Amino acid sequence: MPAIRRMARSGALSLISLGLAATGSLGVSLAATPAQAADRDAVALDEGQFAKYQKKDAARKKAAARKMTTKLRTAQSIALNQRGDAYSYGASGPNAFDCSGLIYYSYRRAGLSVPRTSSAQAGATRRVAKQNMRPGDLMFFYGSGGVYHAGIFLRWERGHAVMVHSPSSGRSVTVSAPWTSSWFGGTLR
Repeated sequence: MPAIRRMARSGALSLISLGLAATGSLGVSLAATPAQAADRDAVALDEGQFAKYQKKDAARKKAAARKMTTKLRTAQSIALNQRGDAYSYGASGPNAFDCSGLIYYSYRRAGLSVPRTSSAQAGATRRVAKQNMRPGDLMFFYGSGGVYHAGIFLRWERGHAVMVHSPSSGRSVTVSAPWTSSWFGGTLR
């Protein structure tokens, strides 16, 4: 529908909702058809109904946010329970992990769907500023070749991020601070 017709229809619907008839520039009646009347009724919520809708919507969003926070905390707890498990390239648990495998395992067990590799995980999250990181968010380490490592953010301690991750061959799942500032935060919130 051309923009001018959309604007005319929108204006006509506004007039109709006020109980007024309108005519277009060509003298064509824009009075309500049965379909337009149904649109008018759907659009013309009184203020009380709209306020109720807003409250219900806000409550639904808060409940969804609480549920997500619970799942992220559960994933974090699952990852922390893997401390001491060996690093193994390509492993995703339950007794050995690579960095993205630890995230994959922990988040899936908490009921969250994430891709398997760290670069795909980075692409599946929404970026978040470092200072806005919350427990359960993800940390992605990058270099000239892209994302090469990932960990689960736990907290800030003395100005440094603290994460749980599966670092590298010969080491095990552990809690530590990043060795570099070349990382960014990602969240599923």
